[in-house]
Amino acid sequence: MLEANSFHIPVMGVGFTIDTPVKVSHFGISSVISLVDDGLAERMREFYCKKYKLSYSEIDTNQQDYRAKRLTAYLNLINLIVSNNFKNLKRESFDAGSNLTKYFEMLPDSSQLKKAYLKMLEEKDEKAKASLQKELKENLVLGSIDVNIMTKIDKDNYTKKGEKLAIEFNDAHAAVRGYASSNLSHSGLVLSAGLSPRLYSYLSNFEDFFPDEKGKLGKKIILKVSDYRSALVQGKFLAKKGIWISEYRVESGLNCGGHAFATNGFLMGPILEEFKQNKSELIREVHGILNEALSLSGRPTLSKPLDLKITAQGGVGTSKEHNFLLNYYNLDKIGWGTPFLLVPEVVNVDDNTLEKLLNAGKENLYLSNTSPMGIPFNALRDSSKDLERDSKIEKGKPGSSCPSQFLKLFNKEFTDRPICTASRQYQKLKIKELDKKDISEKQRSREYEKITEKSCICTGLVTTPYINLGLLKAADGDSVSVCPGPNLAYFSQKSTLSEMVNHIYGKINLLNDTYRPNLFVKELGIYIDYLKNEIEDSVETINERKLKHFEEFKTNLLSGIEYYDALVKEMQEESEIYKNKMKEELQKSVFHIQSINLPVLQ
Repeated sequence: MLEANSFHIPVMGVGFTIDTPVKVSHFGISSVISLVDDGLAERMREFYCKKYKLSYSEIDTNQQDYRAKRLTAYLNLINLIVSNNFKNLKRESFDAGSNLTKYFEMLPDSSQLKKAYLKMLEEKDEKAKASLQKELKENLVLGSIDVNIMTKIDKDNYTKKGEKLAIEFNDAHAAVRGYASSNLSHSGLVLSAGLSPRLYSYLSNFEDFFPDEKGKLGKKIILKVSDYRSALVQGKFLAKKGIWISEYRVESGLNCGGHAFATNGFLMGPILEEFKQNKSELIREVHGILNEALSLSGRPTLSKPLDLKITAQGGVGTSKEHNFLLNYYNLDKIGWGTPFLLVPEVVNVDDNTLEKLLNAGKENLYLSNTSPMGIPFNALRDSSKDLERDSKIEKGKPGSSCPSQFLKLFNKEFTDRPICTASRQYQKLKIKELDKKDISEKQRSREYEKITEKSCICTGLVTTPYINLGLLKAADGDSVSVCPGPNLAYFSQKSTLSEMVNHIYGKINLLNDTYRPNLFVKELGIYIDYLKNEIEDSVETINERKLKHFEEFKTNLLSGIEYYDALVKEMQEESEIYKNKMKEELQKSVFHIQSINLPVLQ
């Protein structure tokens, strides 16, 4: 299917984009729903059923396989609403202010649909004009309704009697089943957070992920990656199961929202270059493995490879950057996430959080350790969730009651079953252990902060739609976690969907007056700071392995700068002043990296 737009809206938090397809898909804009919280999906389903006067029957936690059933029911409802929105849009006339006109006005000028639309506007003959309008409606494209599953959020589950359920009832497994059982068709499953052999193997239980005899896929697999090698490894792994990855979604390791999966100093530009240079080989190699697997399983083989897209996201903020990524790296789409947090028409964002986002400068945006997953988490300083956490610490009652329990995954220091490191249970036990240590007050304070800085993002990331839609219950609390990328510092204006799309395509400028470096330079700066912090944290525990890691990190950063220095001349849309400034910033970065002193082994 043709794509109407050259951008997509990635998943943001959990609740922020839980219903974004309802708001944008009929305009030909693709977006992503998180499948972490089935309770949120169930409450949103009830809300939309009431709004559209549809019958609603609760799927409560007493039902067998309730998590998968809730997600299936919610996605089916979203699909119905989006389909109805699309049908209604097609029925409209090309009047000023209609959604139909809005659809075409938002398209990029390079779009074939947009060119056909402009031709229709110039047509003077009414009969010919009506024919062109009919043809335009027939060629409208719906935005994809994609879903996101973090492979690491795959908690074991138990019966109420304490008996462990089979692995297919784990959280991520149930989410896959919920999605696979839905009637979504123009859709893809975004897998993020790394390879999970058991979850990837589970995908082969569902027919929609396999190509039919005509090479058509019922549902596509989209893989979010931060480097080429990982993409190739995961592509081959799934191909051996007979499953094709339709899109590799390359995300900046650190210049992004939410969890940040840092590379070993490999920067976004060189990574995209590797995809550009190796795309044909990637297709050829994975296609061969796929056909072999299909043949062994008795399925029809493919005479030619299936379509494969390479997209990118993370820190893009101008139309020139957008166009450069598309054209120089031959990308299919660009993800625009963080700026859409300032577009209430598109995402769920409560007034208090929106006000904080609008006023956030660079000093308010930081890479935190608040996530219980133990992965760096881009956060907004003094979010209401963080203020709630700090208030509990001051009262001597740190930690959360852990109502959602989705991140009870990794830690078994004190218990037979994993518990969440943001939970009151864990932090109480960990602090008790800390109190027994014979350490200085300064060291104790530092370790105490590391324990208590973990925040309950499970609840924090779902609260904002409850506030906005009047669904908040007393047990929910009213504090919100939000995880914008550093790019937010350059946007300070509440915008409409049309305004943000016009910014993406270079028709208007929504950037504030803050100086904004090129997205590659910004990511480089974040990586330098990240390396410095890593080294500082490792001074007392340095060993040969860590020292080698730091040396390789510095080498990779310097290699990336060398690549960028040669790349600047390719930025045809940028001014000479801009390019000279970028080269100057790159040279300063070389100096900063070379001046980083590595710890000395004792």
